[in-house]
Amino acid sequence: QVQLVESGGGLVQAGGSLRLSCATSRSIFSIDTMGWYRQAPGNERELVARITGFGNTDYADSVKGRFTISRDSAKNTVYLQMNSLKPDDTAVYYCNVRISISNYWGKGTLVTVSS
Repeated sequence: QVQLVESGGGLVQAGGSLRLSCATSRSIFSIDTMGWYRQAPGNERELVARITGFGNTDYADSVKGRFTISRDSAKNTVYLQMNSLKPDDTAVYYCNVRISISNYWGKGTLVTVSS
């Protein structure tokens, strides 16, 4: 089992920034992929960004150039730096960890962007 603890959500005005953090109970070196997903009301959960064990990153088109995913192996933590936030970014953001065929999810953190 893998525990994930998310933090950093909140209310921000359009154009502002937030940084989400997700601390894992496992060493990052044992994890295949770490990522962030989001789900807005009435919508399906969608990928925002992910980073592989090799450090390769992948972003949703809607956040490219605005969001950056990174990780700190010493803290076993993955981050999502979100800049130039838009009201459309409002959602619950979930941390995801994939180890082999297993997926683990955090409880989610709410990000609200006001116009």
